[in-house]
Amino acid sequence: MARIAVFVLPLLAALCLAKPAVYFQEEFGDGDAWKERWIQSKHKSDYGQFKLSAGKFYGDEEKDKGLQTSQDAKFYAHSAGFPAFSNKDKPLVVQFSVKHEQNIDCGGGYVKLFPSTLEQTDMHGESEYNIMFGPDICGPPTKKVHVIFNYKGKNLQINKDIRSKADVYSHLYTLIVRPDNTYEVKIDNSKVESGNLEDDWDFLPPKKVKDPEAKKPDDWDERPKIDDPEDKKPEDWDKPEHIPDPDAVKPEDWDEEMDGEWEPPVITNPEYKGEWKPRQIDNPDYKGKWVHPEIDNPEYTPDPTLYSYADFGALVLDLWQVKSGTIFDNFLITDDEKFAEEHATKTWGVTKEGEKKMKEQQDEEERKKQEEEEKKRKEQEPAEEAEDDDDDDDDDDEEEKEKEEEDEEESEAPQKDEL
Repeated sequence: MARIAVFVLPLLAALCLAKPAVYFQEEFGDGDAWKERWIQSKHKSDYGQFKLSAGKFYGDEEKDKGLQTSQDAKFYAHSAGFPAFSNKDKPLVVQFSVKHEQNIDCGGGYVKLFPSTLEQTDMHGESEYNIMFGPDICGPPTKKVHVIFNYKGKNLQINKDIRSKADVYSHLYTLIVRPDNTYEVKIDNSKVESGNLEDDWDFLPPKKVKDPEAKKPDDWDERPKIDDPEDKKPEDWDKPEHIPDPDAVKPEDWDEEMDGEWEPPVITNPEYKGEWKPRQIDNPDYKGKWVHPEIDNPEYTPDPTLYSYADFGALVLDLWQVKSGTIFDNFLITDDEKFAEEHATKTWGVTKEGEKKMKEQQDEEERKKQEEEEKKRKEQEPAEEAEDDDDDDDDDDEEEKEKEEEDEEESEAPQKDEL
C-alpha cells in the first residue's frame, strides 16, 4: 500500500500542476446578473447601453446570449474586473466571440486588457491599457484585427495586416502570447498569423545600424553597362528632323509685296534618325550595387520579457459604433492554449451551425415574402388601370352631358327673348 501511495502522490501533484488557470470567464448564463459584474464608466454621461441578447438569429437562444450594443452612433465603455495576475513565465490566452449581425458599417469589436489599478467608473479612451485585441471595421478599406501592446507607455500596433471577418455571423478571436516572445492569432479556432514579438512590433530599436564611418569608395562603379568606346557615330547620321516640302508650289495668286516672301511648308524628314547613342557593352569595372556595411546598434538591448505584464485585472469594451447590434460573448482569459481551444469548441463551436441555419431560413422566408408582395403588386396593376379607365370614361360621359345641357340652354335663350 505504501508503494502505491508513493506513485499516486506524484501523479496527483502532476494533475494539479496541469490544471489550467482561468483568470476570467464570462458566458452570460445567469441572466441580468451580468449587470453586477460589468461596470459602465461615468467619465462621460452619454455612453451607449449594452443589453443581454442572442440577436435576431442564433443556434441556441440561451447559450448565444451576450452583450449587445443597442444605440447607434455611440461610444461604449463597460468593464469587468477579476483578481489581479501576471503572465510572467506563462502563456497568455485571450479569447472571445463577436457577432456583427447588423452588417456593421463602421465600429469596433475589440477588447482591452487593463491592470487591476484601473478606475472602472472613470475609464475612457485615453486610459492606459496593457493589450488591445480584436476586429475593427470601417467601410471597405478597414477590416483588420488589432493586436496592440503597450510597451513603456507607447501603444505599438502589429506591423502585419490581419484581416477580420466582416459578415453577420459569430466569429471567435484568439490571441496567444508565449513566454518565448512568440505569438499566435486565431480566428474561428484556426491560425491566421504568428511570429516573434520583436520581429512584428517595434518594441526595440534595430539590432543593426549602418556604420556611420563607412563611405562608398570613389572608384566604386555601380554601372552594369557602359557606352562602347569603339562605337562611332556615322558621318551621315545628323539630319534635320524637319525639312521644307520639296513638292510644295507657291500659289499663283501669292503677292510677295502683300503676303511677304513665300516659304514652302515644313514636313518630317524621312532621313531623320533621331539622337545617336553608342551601343552598350558590359562594364568591365562593374562591382555591383554598394551595400552600406552595418554594425551592432549600441542602443539595442534585447528584452526577453516583451511578452510579460506584471498586472492584469480588468477586461474592457471601450469602442465606438455607428450602427449598433454587435454581440460579444464567450470571454476567456487563461494560461492554457488547449483549454481555450476546447472551450471554444464547447461554446461557439456548438451553436455556430445552428446560427447560420436560422439566418438562412429567415433569408429564405424574407425572399418568399418579397416575391409574394411583388406578385400581388403586379396582379393589382391591371385592375387599377381598368379602374382608372372607368374613371376616365365616367369623366368623359359627365363632360358630354354637361356640354349637351349647355347647348340646350343656348338654343332656348332666343325663344325666351322672342316671347
